[in-house]
Amino acid sequence: MSYILSAQRDVDNPDEARRLWNPYHEYLRENQARFPPGAHTLVSSDWYFGFEDHRAPHDAWLESATFAEPALGARSEVRHLSLRLRLLGAYHDQWLEFFYPKVFAYEMSNQRSDAGHGDWLYDEFRLTPQGHLLHEIEWAGKAGSSGSRWLIEASDVEFTTSERRT
Repeated sequence: MSYILSAQRDVDNPDEARRLWNPYHEYLRENQARFPPGAHTLVSSDWYFGFEDHRAPHDAWLESATFAEPALGARSEVRHLSLRLRLLGAYHDQWLEFFYPKVFAYEMSNQRSDAGHGDWLYDEFRLTPQGHLLHEIEWAGKAGSSGSRWLIEASDVEFTTSERRT
């Protein structure tokens, strides 16, 4: 169940849009002890879901998405998947990085990518029945495109920022 993605936010009444946050906040409170620490830090911050803070991902642009498959074992047969997203922040003054140290599953759909992904529109953190983190990301897309949707199931997320030097 989604709480704060496009389907819930695209309403004409601003009071209705604010009211729609209440069920998500309740979900986060009820599941606080189950959330991985990195994700909990983000969802409980007062800046992450805002549009004005330079650390917030809203309107950021994707620079790269890098999968790694670190290996252990005598034949490098013990493997897991990790993912690092690097974004140019909305104000173009910071790099935002999301690192998912252990990815269990992912879906990335993009109906039209000839002009990139467009802006990071909305995202939401939830938990799977197995207790894994589920990070759903919606991209705005470019003109004539419906945008794309990513769903990342992971152990946790680590978020960092760094100054962009021009």
